[in-house]
Amino acid sequence: VQLVESGGGTVQAGGSLRLSCTASGFTTTINVMGWYRQAPGKQRELVAVMNSGGGSTNYADSVKGRFTISRDNAKNTIDLQMNSLKPEDTAVYYCNAESIGSDYWYGGWGQGTQVTVSS
Repeated sequence: VQLVESGGGTVQAGGSLRLSCTASGFTTTINVMGWYRQAPGKQRELVAVMNSGGGSTNYADSVKGRFTISRDNAKNTIDLQMNSLKPEDTAVYYCNAESIGSDYWYGGWGQGTQVTVSS
């Protein structure tokens, strides 16, 4: 499987960025797609995830109301719209996708895209 991210960059506090991720190589339905981030010296943490039906989303408390996750199942893409960015949002952002069945569970990670928010 392969996940390719795009859209990172540097922005001033209060600004916006949009991250995109495209998954390929899955032979079964991608059940869950989401975004995680890792800041220097910290563990990787969940930012937002969405199931295949779009009916279930989960956001980290720190991004609720500012970030919005969206998904196109037909294209196997997932986007993260980030508004009102704060310096503490600075991190490498990783896309994740997983396919889960009764007798299988597999997935992958993107290479990461840097998001830097200056104060």
